[in-house]
Amino acid sequence: MNSIDRSTSNETPEVRVPLEAIKGRGTSTRFPHRFERDLREGFDDGWDAADEGGEPSPRTEVTWETARSIIAANDSPDIHFGRSINPYRGCEHGCIYCYARPTHSYLNLSPGLDFETKIIAKRNAADLLRHEIGRKGYRPELIAIGTATDCYQPVERELRLTRAVIEVLHEARHPLALVTKSSGVERDIDLLAPMAAQNLAAVYVTITTLDADLSRKLEPRAAAPHRRLRILKTLADAGIPCGVSLAPQIPFLNDDMEQVLEAAWEAGAREAFYHVIRLPWEVAPLFRQWLRQRLRHAHEGFGHLGRPGRPALSQDRGPARLQYQEDRLRHRPVPAARAGGPGCAVLKQAPRRNVRRRRYRRRARGRRGTRPPCWPASASAASTCSTR
Repeated sequence: MNSIDRSTSNETPEVRVPLEAIKGRGTSTRFPHRFERDLREGFDDGWDAADEGGEPSPRTEVTWETARSIIAANDSPDIHFGRSINPYRGCEHGCIYCYARPTHSYLNLSPGLDFETKIIAKRNAADLLRHEIGRKGYRPELIAIGTATDCYQPVERELRLTRAVIEVLHEARHPLALVTKSSGVERDIDLLAPMAAQNLAAVYVTITTLDADLSRKLEPRAAAPHRRLRILKTLADAGIPCGVSLAPQIPFLNDDMEQVLEAAWEAGAREAFYHVIRLPWEVAPLFRQWLRQRLRHAHEGFGHLGRPGRPALSQDRGPARLQYQEDRLRHRPVPAARAGGPGCAVLKQAPRRNVRRRRYRRRARGRRGTRPPCWPASASAASTCSTR
């Protein structure tokens, strides 16, 4: 523990407490989400914290939620499924690269430790699913389960929400696909095997790397790589079509894609897919923090991640979106050099339109009962009306 500088200088230097990695967790702080106004940081106040024993390791808390809907629709051309189900919000696996971390911000929870320790479980997932697929006019289509958070994370052993969902789909003979890193999927082979015999089920196991040490740091509470290969073999022996997900691919970290594909083929996988790492919103600073703690030798090579004006690893527009929010609040257009790539015209023009709206509101304020200055008196006058 660093001590306070007790020199006679009027300015006392600030001493910050260094972050330490928490065993079994992907992050070590409750990183503030983007909607928070207050930012709290630990600092050394001169008292020896060693006598206090430090903070205990955070425990996992489960909160029940009564959901209003369960099937999420997707129309993105980059994703090869149109419907998905996620029985849980948050994931105890603690994968540092998880693009679902920012969704906890909408619950006023941290995308850091809260995402890993405060799990939201949808208690009525099976009942909602039975109601939605039983509606008149419903057209069956493949439903992907566990696309955002792992549907077989550790709490599933007791809550069994995923199994309840599969039971409903099994009764209705509805096609499904599972994506997981957990060996818990082997528990439901009795449901998946009969569906697979009718070409209604498939399972994809995520294997990011065969390096056990790197996997333990990237995905602290997920199954080890050799265990995931055994999952593939068990599923293939049961006659269930299975594939391997190599996502995400992180340049200069998990560079053993060929070895993973070869091992997965030998285990029984016959399909594979991948995508490059995406770092939206709070995931970029969390990933930099993880690099400093776990892979200090690689931190310098990834120092540009999430900074405005520089592309992320997957050419994601996350940094541009963050900078767009800053520029929108300052009411100034985004420079053309900064808004390169897809959507640059939108980034350059949207702030200007926002300024016009604000000016319009200021002019219209306090004139209740009268027509706003830019509102045409008739449809014929619309062509001559303009705003400054």
